[in-house]
Amino acid sequence: MDDSTILSRINELVDEEHRLRAQAQAVEGTSEEERARLRDLEESLDQCWDLLRRRRAARQAGTDPEAAGVRPREEVERYLQ
Repeated sequence: MDDSTILSRINELVDEEHRLRAQAQAVEGTSEEERARLRDLEESLDQCWDLLRRRRAARQAGTDPEAAGVRPREEVERYLQ
């Protein structure tokens, strides 16, 4: 997966997140299913951004960006804990 593919995926996820949030505002609330999907989108975005940052860092350090793989959600989500 190259950087442009990752950025395209990020844009797709952001677009869906914006649609869900706009829909929630229009009807003044979200269902449990919509909240779960928003959480899923947020975690997927975190994974994509993490991968993109690590690929860029690898490139800057002169190592192979292809060696960076997607980290598990649990690992990415624990960064701030």
